[in-house]
Amino acid sequence: MANTELNNSIGVHTLSAYVANKPGVLARVAQVFSRRGFNIDSLVVSSSIDGDFSRMTITATGNPDMLDQVIRQVNKLVDVIHCFDHTGQDVVVRELALIKIGVTAEERTEALQVAEHFAAKTLDLTENSMIIMCTGRSSKLDALTGLLKKYKIIELVRTGKVVMARGDDPT
Repeated sequence: MANTELNNSIGVHTLSAYVANKPGVLARVAQVFSRRGFNIDSLVVSSSIDGDFSRMTITATGNPDMLDQVIRQVNKLVDVIHCFDHTGQDVVVRELALIKIGVTAEERTEALQVAEHFAAKTLDLTENSMIIMCTGRSSKLDALTGLLKKYKIIELVRTGKVVMARGDDPT
């Protein structure tokens, strides 16, 4: 299959699900995606303002034609209040990255300038390393990580996307 055909047949989707905060809900939601051939690229789950419910933000890759069926099946699960696809909608999407790099005293100033350019913060600084925190779109974090590869990346942790609909639209 040609690359263009592959790109047209597989898409990246950002969904949010509002679910009851109960054991097993995450496994049941993930199973729906798995059965339909979607790979979950990132998954963020956190309590909502009401501790009885949680918000799931799911970034998944798969056939867009199957996505409607996945959403319908997730919405049918007992502990799911609602599930929405936010792909192509006017939403705020952010991700957080913590990047620990190995730097010498001579490299430190340049690494700090790179971090400053991306509005990143330095959380830890030692003689041989630094931890940089950056938030933003995935493309911003990818670009920062790419520039920091010239140093030794010791560790990299990313949260995955979180999404919130703008205005009065529900998330």
